[in-house]
Amino acid sequence: MPIVDGAEPAGHTATYYVVYDDGTAGLIKVTGGHEPPQLARPGTLVPATRYGARLEELTADHAAYVAQLQAADEVRTRQDYEALLGAGVPEENARRMSGHMASEADGPHSGDG
Repeated sequence: MPIVDGAEPAGHTATYYVVYDDGTAGLIKVTGGHEPPQLARPGTLVPATRYGARLEELTADHAAYVAQLQAADEVRTRQDYEALLGAGVPEENARRMSGHMASEADGPHSGDG
């Protein structure tokens, strides 16, 4: 699809894959030229398979990091919830104020049923 209505790309589009020295990955599309692109920062042009493998590693690393953040958040909200209950705040209000979500381990909940 043309970027400007009625315009067509000038020549063949080539796709290059790069793994940068900082571990990130990039995909570069070049239209018209036959020379590999100049990289804006240190890195290496790699085959699509190596790029794909690096992208999978980055995705797995990101998922593990998000899971770690979520676990830490659950611990924090649970501690806040328990502290609020200990201070005499009603359970429904303690949940709302702490952001703690109900779990099986919490036992019966006020307002359920």
